[in-house]
Amino acid sequence: MQIGVPKETALYENRIAITPDTIKKFIKLGHSIVVERDAGKGSFITNDALEQAGAQIVDDAISTSDVVLTVNSLPIEKINQLKHEAIVIGMMNPYRNANLQDYANRHAKVYAMELLPRTLSRAQNMDVLSSQANLAGYKAVILAANQFGRPFPMFMTSAGTVKPARVVILGVGVAGLQAIATARRLGAVVEASDLRPTVRDQVESVGGKWLDVPMSEEEKAKAKDTGGYAWTPSEQYIKDQAAVVDKAVSQADIVITTAQVPGRNAPRLIHQATINKMKSGSVILDMAVETGGNVEGSVVGQNIITPNGVTIMGVPNIPSTLAAQSSALYANNLYNFFATLMDDNKVFALNPEDEIQKALLVTSQGQVLLASR
Repeated sequence: MQIGVPKETALYENRIAITPDTIKKFIKLGHSIVVERDAGKGSFITNDALEQAGAQIVDDAISTSDVVLTVNSLPIEKINQLKHEAIVIGMMNPYRNANLQDYANRHAKVYAMELLPRTLSRAQNMDVLSSQANLAGYKAVILAANQFGRPFPMFMTSAGTVKPARVVILGVGVAGLQAIATARRLGAVVEASDLRPTVRDQVESVGGKWLDVPMSEEEKAKAKDTGGYAWTPSEQYIKDQAAVVDKAVSQADIVITTAQVPGRNAPRLIHQATINKMKSGSVILDMAVETGGNVEGSVVGQNIITPNGVTIMGVPNIPSTLAAQSSALYANNLYNFFATLMDDNKVFALNPEDEIQKALLVTSQGQVLLASR
């Protein structure tokens, strides 16, 4: 089979869906690889490096390929170039993708890597959200630190003592935990909050302080029984949490927000009233700016300075700012998923009953499957 890798065209995107290392792995499975010219430029992977690994450099990696590997969903003009019943694997943004029917019209089998069942142990090495969020959490702290006009760690000098920076992380998923760990390594004092009280131990394990919110015994039981994911907090809990967050953010030097909800706009965590209380020179980095933003006033791709001197950073696609490493991890994730499409004899054999393949498949046989879930 021929596997094609197009050059990404999305704004702010520098990643590529294949690397020289994974090219060699695909070739060992018996497949040929074509890569669009300069597709690896943003990730510092040259055409020569891809060719030396065994790929063929072409101007069109779509129309003759049986399988297409991509970082983002293809633009409509490339969707229309797909072979009939081609397989497309990538981060397809399925709940917001307006082109799923166009894929279906080509009878393409589209696998959206974001839909991976993360609770399956055998799926961990395919988890693109975790691999990319890990890097994003790290880089978010670096970007905020660069914007911040003071150092992170405590300094004791003959001219006086410099206090450590106070950092608040809102949202303690993979990105949030990595942000906590990175800020702590840089010497900051870090506090964190999440709607899931069960992540308190994780926060403390990487050196953060948990922003505690009073809970009733009933709420504690609900949160424990569901692992923190499915419980519905009371209005009083939400109100109390908002007050705790407001106080912490108002006193913070740097705030990083990471909360996103698949298929919906990001929840608003920081409002203008709280921003107005912050010190001049403080920095907020909104990692959810592309899906509506956690922070009132954040703008995609812009640094907004408020009248009271707070910088709100709306940095899109943070993993792409570390394109060399994020591409390497992402390409490994794709290869590991692709391997599940092979049988024990390394023959390509799709299995519609496989729980991973079934969960990721969003278009097949001319139909959009996502709407039926």
